[in-house]
Amino acid sequence: MKRISLTLLIISVFISVIAQTKKPVAKKPASKANAASAAVSPAVMERGKVVYNTYCVACHQPDGGGVPSMNAPIVKTPHVLGAKPALIDIILKGMQGVDILGESYSNVMPAHNFLTNQQIADVLTYVRNNFGNKASGVTAAEVAAVRNKK
Repeated sequence: MKRISLTLLIISVFISVIAQTKKPVAKKPASKANAASAAVSPAVMERGKVVYNTYCVACHQPDGGGVPSMNAPIVKTPHVLGAKPALIDIILKGMQGVDILGESYSNVMPAHNFLTNQQIADVLTYVRNNFGNKASGVTAAEVAAVRNKK
């Protein structure tokens, strides 16, 4: 009887240890859309804000509204929320004269190709997730791919 009790005790301890050390299985995102809208890290947003306040705020303004007829807004515009490679290209090559949502903007946006891939990724992630915008973040690898494209 003691032998059976001891065996049952050992088995129950063994099962208890296994249950406590078993790692939970990570859940997969429900869909690709959910993965794209996953929260962006606060560190990326803070770094992006620093870049924005250093190089972008004078033209695009603190609220992202731009300056009428001169500097384009970045609030819920197709350029900001659309294809990431096109947006990255604007940062790398600059832009002059653009129509956005029926409004024309004439000032030159200079190329900012002196920024690192990480700085561009951070600022674009910040812009795509600020000013009422909600879009997937940009990675340094995506910036590098556009920068290295010939």
